[in-house]
Amino acid sequence: MFQTPYNAATFSCFTPTDYLPAIEKAIGQSLAQIDSISQNPEPATFKNTVEALAYTGLALDRLTAMFFNLNSAETNDALQAEAQRISPLLTDYGNDIRLNEALFKRVKTVYDQRENLSLTAEQQTLLEKTYKSFTCNGANLSLDDKERLRKIDKELATLKLKFSENVLSETQHYQWVITDKEQLSGLPDFVLEMLAQEAKKRNVQGWVITLDLPVYTAVMKYADNRDLRQKLFTDYHSRCAGDSPYNNEANVLRIAELRQARASLLGYPSYAAFALEERMAETPEKVMNFLSELLSKAKPQALKELEQLKTFSGLAHFQQWDFAYYAEKLKQERYQIDDSLLKPYLSLDKAVEGMFAVAHKLYGLHFTPTEEVEKYHPEVQTYKVTDENGHYLALFYTDFFPRAGKRNGAWMTSYKEQYIDEQGNDSRPHISIVCNFTRPTDTAPSLLTFGELTTLFHEFGHALHGMLSKVTYPSLSGTNVARDFVELPSQLMENWCYEEETLRLFATHYQTGAPLPIEWVQKIKEASAFMEGILSVRQLNFGFLDMAWHTYPHLERLERVHLFEQEATKATQLYPQIERMCISPAFSHIFSGGYAAGYYSYKWSEVLDADAFEAFKEAGIFNTEVASRFRKEVLEKGSSEKESLLYKRFRGQDPTPDALIRRAFGEVKGE
Repeated sequence: MFQTPYNAATFSCFTPTDYLPAIEKAIGQSLAQIDSISQNPEPATFKNTVEALAYTGLALDRLTAMFFNLNSAETNDALQAEAQRISPLLTDYGNDIRLNEALFKRVKTVYDQRENLSLTAEQQTLLEKTYKSFTCNGANLSLDDKERLRKIDKELATLKLKFSENVLSETQHYQWVITDKEQLSGLPDFVLEMLAQEAKKRNVQGWVITLDLPVYTAVMKYADNRDLRQKLFTDYHSRCAGDSPYNNEANVLRIAELRQARASLLGYPSYAAFALEERMAETPEKVMNFLSELLSKAKPQALKELEQLKTFSGLAHFQQWDFAYYAEKLKQERYQIDDSLLKPYLSLDKAVEGMFAVAHKLYGLHFTPTEEVEKYHPEVQTYKVTDENGHYLALFYTDFFPRAGKRNGAWMTSYKEQYIDEQGNDSRPHISIVCNFTRPTDTAPSLLTFGELTTLFHEFGHALHGMLSKVTYPSLSGTNVARDFVELPSQLMENWCYEEETLRLFATHYQTGAPLPIEWVQKIKEASAFMEGILSVRQLNFGFLDMAWHTYPHLERLERVHLFEQEATKATQLYPQIERMCISPAFSHIFSGGYAAGYYSYKWSEVLDADAFEAFKEAGIFNTEVASRFRKEVLEKGSSEKESLLYKRFRGQDPTPDALIRRAFGEVKGE
């Protein structure tokens, strides 16, 4: 598509208003391909129907990947305006395919013959997923219901986009100017410098607190001023709610209502039942049982930890905005280890070198900086990825610092999927990770907290899943797997951050070059399960809230989002209720991302990653035989077969929660 080295995207060739006509043209080309398949006079076969369909729309995929990735990492008013025009077009395009009766008839003909076709496992998977993509999107509905489904999908696309824009706007426009340095007592110098630089950038005197995650996390952890922590906590946890000019509460209610209506139209009792059918968990009941089982282990531990913190703090009324602060103080007292000690040893540049070294030790990969590839922003770094024999595997983009127009958080994405094209050529992927780490200052390079280090390795785990893909069809490659499986490679990678053998590769003081002291490494490992009960209950809280939004049958009756939240999560409550707290209006994972009825998958994947890492621990964390097996059975396979089969082939058995419970709470299930 692009006449560039590696067929890399040419960002500079597009202005915001260029995308719409280019996407319209690509949609037209793709629909012409669809018509050719659906009107083919030859009898329907796997090759001329299902496989042919798998290769349609590749140019459109490249364009939309560019556009929506930029709309997350480098947006502006013009891009956002174009997004409002493009999203409904893509919804219509998807419906034009899935509601094409002639096309579905051909797909169904092949599907009905599947037992007699001698298909490979990957071909069988493609056929099943293709057939279900039609049935789950209304192929069997009446004409009136198909039209109703189209309207629902178009409105959902617009609402999800508006939801994201509101969250971004709230984050960008928030500023809390502090002019009295005494209010910032307790904040380390690196945090003060970060806040001062933000003030300078915004042309104000003093220090500026924002809602960017590195700022929020640092203030909650270190600020002695309890009133300051309370205000920032409530502001952060009421984003896009209440009297916010970017209020998302109506959007939340409407998105949930439309999802429920869509599921009902397709014959499902709830959106969760619809979404989970093709995931490892399979049913809402299984998910709720899973969350409840983990809560039964985590909550007693959490209550013990909370009592310890209350006693340690001496506060008469311990609140949520006290947790991070006193947990950090107790952690320092117990382990004599904190971010201010660790950060000088965790420079971002060295950490990136370290994660590349881990990938080399495990999988023989090489990452070579390249200037052949165009960037969408000067801060982006680009790498050519090759295997142990020097063969080209992927392009890799990294984008690490917050800026205007870039949404909060961290994510991995793709500009191009891996697949084998119709001429038999292996078309390699272009993968990106985007984060929001603390910027370098005038006096120091970008230094990571330990949490940011694990975030880096987490996103890199996703990237490896994309880069090492080795499948035939684009829709089955890389991270295009079940939502409750996709976090396995990413969460597994975090484990290496706690290992001395890993930290020895890169953790050196940015000024002196001294290695991270050995005794600190042991303390990091000991501290890794610190307050795990409370942190687990917090994640389970999000999981229960997500499931409530997508199983509640009477959404049309809801008026107050925060009251619904309180009821949905009461089993996980550890602290007194906060009236202003309302997280759904900024819960991007489930209302504008891909985690609707899927947030439980973080914990589900923790079960998988704890179980998988035990295989590495038993053989050695850099054991190439285990790594090769994980690469072959998981990283290379995408969703070319059922994820449960892939995992079992790697591990030799089904996963159990025992390893996670041992890691988190030091006990075995049933004891």
